[in-house]
Parts: sequence; C-alpha cells; structure tokens
Amino acid sequence: MATVFGLAFVFLFMFPISSHVRALSSNYYDHTCPHLESIVASAVKKAISNDKTVPAALLRMHFHDCFIRGCDASVLLNSKGNNKAEKDGPPNISLHAFYVIDEAKKALEASCPGIVSCADVLALAARDAVALSGGPTWDVPKGRKDGRISLATETRQLPAPTFNISQLQQNFAQRGLSIEDLVALSGGHTLGFSHCSSFQNRIHNFNATLDVDPTMQPSFAARLRSVCPAHNKIKSAGSPLDSTNLVFDNAYYKLLLQGKSIFSSDQALLTTPKTKALVSKFASSQKAFEKAFVDSMIKMSSLTGGQEIRLDCKVVR
Repeated sequence: MATVFGLAFVFLFMFPISSHVRALSSNYYDHTCPHLESIVASAVKKAISNDKTVPAALLRMHFHDCFIRGCDASVLLNSKGNNKAEKDGPPNISLHAFYVIDEAKKALEASCPGIVSCADVLALAARDAVALSGGPTWDVPKGRKDGRISLATETRQLPAPTFNISQLQQNFAQRGLSIEDLVALSGGHTLGFSHCSSFQNRIHNFNATLDVDPTMQPSFAARLRSVCPAHNKIKSAGSPLDSTNLVFDNAYYKLLLQGKSIFSSDQALLTTPKTKALVSKFASSQKAFEKAFVDSMIKMSSLTGGQEIRLDCKVVR
C-alpha cells in the first residue's frame, strides 16, 4: 500500500457473490498444514520489523486481488511475453511487498509442499497486517484456489480514488458487497500513503470556478498543495492517508468528518445520508468499526475464482 491502498473499480467483469463462493473453512488446513498460520505470521512480522509500510501494502494487495476475478492470487502473477499481468496495470504499479508472500510460500513449501494456495497466504497476510498494526484479528476462512489468468487491462475494474458515491456503490454491488461493506472497507485507508497523482484533482483545477475542493478543510488543503504543487516533479511526494497511518484505528473517519480526507472517493462517503451515518458511527466507536471491518473483510475475501495450487506464487503451474 505505498500509494493509495486504493479503491478503484469500474464495471467490466461482474462477480455475483453466489456464483463464486467456494466452500471455505477456517480449519481447512488443520490436518494437512497445521503450522500454516504461524508460518505466515512469522513472515509478516519479520517484514514489518524492517519496513513499517508493509501492513498497508499487504492489505491493499489483498483488496486489489479480490476485486478482480475474486481472491485468486492473480495479482501476484508476473507478466510473461506479450501478456501484461495485473501487477503491471496502472493502479497496481505502486503495489509492493510481494516478497513477503514469496517468503511465506517458500517456508510453507518446505513444511507442507503443494498444499496451501497463494490466495490463502495473501488473505492470511492481510489479516496479520491489520492485527500487527493494532487492529482486530479474525478467523480467516480458507480453501481458496489460485487463478491462471492475470490481465493488466482488468485493473480498470478497480475503484478509482476519483469515484463518486454512485460509482462506488455500483462497483461494490457487482461483487455482492453492500453500502455498509463499502464504508467499512474504506476504513482500510487508516493505513498507508498516497502519491500526489491520486488526489491532485481535489487541490488543483477542481472545477471551472474553484481551484480547490470546497469540502476540504482550508489549512489541510493548503498543506497538501504545498507538498504537491500543480506541476509536481517529485515522484515520491504525497501524503499519509490519515494522521496515524501506521496504526489501524478509526482516525480515518474522524478526519473525514473534519474535511481532512485525501481522496474524492473518501469524501463521497459523506454525500448520502446512509453512508454519512455509517461514517459518524465508526468515527464515534472504534469497536463498531472493527466489527464491521472484520465482517466485510470475511465477506470480500470469500469471493473466489481460482483452479489450482501454485508452487511459486509468481507463475502458473
């Protein structure tokens, strides 16, 4: 999640949830790979000790995987020959920390070869990333399979940071996800960082008459404009997604209500009574946010679509 852990979705492929839910189970590997969870957690912990941006990266990676063809680890596949894979699509160029999944998978292949899918490793790593950042933990249903198709062109289905509320709702609904899921999962923006390009539309040439989005708190907008001038040439320039961007908490919602959100798609959550009420609910109760986030993560990560168990997460068998 080094830029926007971003939501970006258009509407090419539809994944009705009913047609893609495989029978997942939290004890799927209890007998075939009993040390699975501790092996994945160890790889995630080690990576975080060296790089504090890893949790945001893993959470974003899991989202971007699940929103295209279901949670099938297609985001992990490398481009090959003329086929440009998802990870090389524009919204995914800034994804990083793939090595964490590779390390965990390598350890799993030594412990229980050919048993655990890369899709399950990524789902577990995303859960561990949240828990190790001070957020909730949960039982991850397992039994996903890995997909064989990964196309950069399909990353156009990801939710863009410029989306309005109707685009966001449509995008989530196509995956069987509700308005509550949309607001709860947007809370993943409590972790991470965005490059200027993802919110430039709000701080320069907002519309024909205004340079800056009027819903932004003025001093906050001024700070973003100083970091990201109109013709910014510094590729690494940008902003944390909230004031405690290494800690999983509900600060994202509190800042949203203060006019201090980064993306148009964040601000969009205040544009309908139902979504605004949910933002207020989560801003006032971290417990309510965490419960909703866990429920929505389990629902989202149950979108499945693969067929095999990859031995190397970067290449199909």
